[in-house]
Amino acid sequence: MQSTAGVQSHEALELLKTRLGSRVVTSGPELERVSRDTSRYAPIGEALAVVFPESTEDVSVALAWANQHRIPVSVRGAGTGLSGGAVAFEAGLVISLERMNHILHIDPVNRLADVQAGVINGVLDKAVREYGLFFAPDPASSETSTIGGNIATNAGGLRCISHGVTRDAIASLEVVLADGSIINTGARTLKNVVGLDLTSLFVGSEGTLGIVTAATVRAKPIPEGTPHTFRASFDSVEDASSAVTAIVNGPIATEVLELLDARSVEIIEEYQSSGLPTTGAATLIGQVVGNEALSGAEALVALCTEHGAIETTVNQGDGLLEARRLANPALNAKGLRVSCDVGVPIGELGAVFRGIEEISRKHDRGISVVAHAGDGNLHPTVEAEDTEEGYAQAELVIHDITRLALELGGTISGEHGIGAVKQQELSWQLSDATRAAQLAIKTALDPHHILTPGRAL
Repeated sequence: MQSTAGVQSHEALELLKTRLGSRVVTSGPELERVSRDTSRYAPIGEALAVVFPESTEDVSVALAWANQHRIPVSVRGAGTGLSGGAVAFEAGLVISLERMNHILHIDPVNRLADVQAGVINGVLDKAVREYGLFFAPDPASSETSTIGGNIATNAGGLRCISHGVTRDAIASLEVVLADGSIINTGARTLKNVVGLDLTSLFVGSEGTLGIVTAATVRAKPIPEGTPHTFRASFDSVEDASSAVTAIVNGPIATEVLELLDARSVEIIEEYQSSGLPTTGAATLIGQVVGNEALSGAEALVALCTEHGAIETTVNQGDGLLEARRLANPALNAKGLRVSCDVGVPIGELGAVFRGIEEISRKHDRGISVVAHAGDGNLHPTVEAEDTEEGYAQAELVIHDITRLALELGGTISGEHGIGAVKQQELSWQLSDATRAAQLAIKTALDPHHILTPGRAL
């Protein structure tokens, strides 16, 4: 017998269908597809429906409906998130922004682009390059992740060391609040001190305060000259870490500075041969841009040699970086899904790698690490049996790594966000008073807590 709640949900859903028609899907493979992201977190029950909005007004209608009927809402871009923030709620509404994928306008004079939230990061970058510009945020998933998703988690990526995170590239936002009202934040100008900085508030809020439907983003001029990429292999991760510290504190600016430990290199090479050296304990990959890129890369290779590098090379262009971009697909293909996203101060890189080695021995678990070494953001992945017990044990390893990062003055997440996966770790970093302040802001904007409830905050 159908429950009263079920009947009410069905009747309410018919009202939504009346407003949005075929943009509402209530069953089948499309609903199942958008109910998950790339994380190890799985939906507990079946979602009520998914809405595929084609305009900001569609999002407004969907949220006003969900708010009226107290339906929990999950927000999805391309589903590349690793923290479980986009996973569907049982009897909830999924709002998938994948059809809102238009670049609305490019303003090369002011170096701005107006985009809908579903635009793919890499597509935007290619579009602005036609005007001699580039879009600086560069997550490893840039060819598949959306601008809206990058904004939701304040994504970082390979170029953070030189250009900062997504927040640094956002001029203004269009946001739909929980009750369906539409607001605009920020401005197209470089300076703006009118009112509170709501743009920064929504960037990184993981869909808990409102749904970003469009953004005005900042682009930068493509550097003159030909970029040069260098690679250096080390017998110890500590030597590689000391080289990173020397590079970051030196006079030569790097566009990219990435570190892969031996296990990560092995996994990448098994997945697709990319020419990474399989000897040594760590490989450092960096890039220098500008007219002096070649001499800069050669100087950094010499610096790496001073810090113990056993093999080095310098190449023209981006070729060496492609091996780094293979890390995530290689780990996924290997079935390695228990990972974390911690950050530490640059000077603590050596200490955190030493600590991870000790944790690996303590738990007798293999741990592979790839890192945005230039900004201290590490992505350790724990090898685990594909069983409930295996994953549970691997989670204990992740907890130890997270506590280690905090002990070193770091953070439990640098760019992937909290979502559902890291929810229990929030109290390790944030005090009760700090969390209460954040929840007060959420309650003010989303009084019925329909937006991504129980996650991120």
